[in-house]
Amino acid sequence: MEEFESGGKPMEGVSTSTAGLVGLAGRGPVEGLPQLVTNFSDFKRKYGSYLSENEYGEYRFLAYAVEHFFINGGSRCFISRVAPGDAKCSVGCVPDSETPVLKLTAKNPGKWGDSIRAVVTPASKAKTQVLQETEGVSGKQYRVKNAGGFNVGDVVAFSDKKTVVYNRIKKNQDNVLEFEEEFEGSLVDTNLLPVKTLTTCEFHLEVKFDDQVELYENVSFNIEAANYISKKTAKSDLIMAEYAGKATEGIVPPFEEICGVGDEALVTVSLLNGSDGSVSGISAADFIGQDNGAGKRTGIQAFLDNDMVSIMAVPGVTDPNVQLMLVAHCEGLGSRFAVLDVPKDAKKIDDIIAHRDIFDSEYAALYHPWIEVFDPLDKKNIAIPPSGSVIGIYARSDNTRGVHKAPANETVRACVGLDCQFNKGEQDILNPKGVNLIRSFPGMGIRVWGARTATSNPSWKYVNVRRLFIFIEESIRANTNWAVFEPNDETLWVRVKRTIDVFLNGLWRNGYLAGAASSDAFFVNIGRDTMSQDDIDNGRLVCVIGVAPVKPAEFVIFRISQKTSSAE
Repeated sequence: MEEFESGGKPMEGVSTSTAGLVGLAGRGPVEGLPQLVTNFSDFKRKYGSYLSENEYGEYRFLAYAVEHFFINGGSRCFISRVAPGDAKCSVGCVPDSETPVLKLTAKNPGKWGDSIRAVVTPASKAKTQVLQETEGVSGKQYRVKNAGGFNVGDVVAFSDKKTVVYNRIKKNQDNVLEFEEEFEGSLVDTNLLPVKTLTTCEFHLEVKFDDQVELYENVSFNIEAANYISKKTAKSDLIMAEYAGKATEGIVPPFEEICGVGDEALVTVSLLNGSDGSVSGISAADFIGQDNGAGKRTGIQAFLDNDMVSIMAVPGVTDPNVQLMLVAHCEGLGSRFAVLDVPKDAKKIDDIIAHRDIFDSEYAALYHPWIEVFDPLDKKNIAIPPSGSVIGIYARSDNTRGVHKAPANETVRACVGLDCQFNKGEQDILNPKGVNLIRSFPGMGIRVWGARTATSNPSWKYVNVRRLFIFIEESIRANTNWAVFEPNDETLWVRVKRTIDVFLNGLWRNGYLAGAASSDAFFVNIGRDTMSQDDIDNGRLVCVIGVAPVKPAEFVIFRISQKTSSAE
């Protein structure tokens, strides 16, 4: 009995509703992979809450955009935080002097770090008794009951209930310990309940910020051990910790090194001097970001490390340099779509068209005007950029109808008004130009009333057509990796064709593609007519696919004539 694969592979469509947003926030990482948030509470926990108009002005809209993305139907969003260049991290040192031993730094810049508090308490991770003392080549050796947890370089304390002597482990092998310094007297105690004991010297570090608490147990200053403080706190969301002490005479346990000689039961560390920086120093370069290599990219560039995002925006930032870079980013990858805001003050047709004429891309769409929502921070209605809400509408339309449905004629949730009202005449001018208006209709609420891309190419003038092709291309790309390195022969061609045929046929049956029959909706060609022998010899498999997308009924025309009843 032998098993072999002869049919096609099942294909699953990729997500089209995962958003990527870039902007200023009160806290959160400013470098590296964008962070996933799945609701607004999650965003506030990682990036802080709303930003005030007095401090952040026109750059404060990221939090509002994320909130209205989720209100309007979004479910997954990746965030790349931008911060002013002069923003500083909060720092706390103990002892609080010119020569600190323990230095704690907030994980990322911002005044938020001034609310971090840390508590240090003494601890020990291992305890044992000495069973035998012998003379070794390099000094005395002590056979202990259990050497587990005693690492080379650890500070240990020997106690006989009367005095405590500190030493450092030089060697640990087969339950035999050697120390840097000689002990005076005997350490041996073979009693069932020993009086003389050896214990390691560590400390607990508890870090608090609002309702977040991180506890790091049995931390040490032994750089060679797994519990070294910088290693233990490496994945902290709140702090970076480092040992800042210097070699001193004698052997001192870490807690005593931190707090000095005394009877303190704990030491409290407060982080101070964090700064949000000056918003006046923000430039387009901060949003565009820098490509410092994998894991170190910033701004828009950080999304080069992310392959899940399919819709992107920089809410409220209408600087042409930033928006053009966002569009170039989407065009370069070919797998995501940019939603752009028009400047809030652009209320005349000429001003709007002037901004629109900056772009010519089938991977971007512009939306206007700004929308009015309730601001929980100032307890009043304010105008925010529409991009966050529009991306949420994209996600809602994708999930309820499909990516083939134009994300228009959809209600903008939690919107109480518009910053500027546009009428039908202005709609008739701006819509063909590629500016999608948001309009208010009596009895219908406030709706997105356009689905045009910012391109001069008539083949790609509709948002849903461009996004449908992104969906099909990325789904085929993600689900045909199994064909790589397979023998490039007729058997493989049949399997690939069958796999794609089944996928596209399913899309056609669900209304994604136009045509009364599947043959009208798509075709898949693969074989000798799509590949030359040179292609085959050079390892290329060429598959030609054609699909007929459905176009939106943008203009609904009713022709009415007068009917005269005939005389009997």
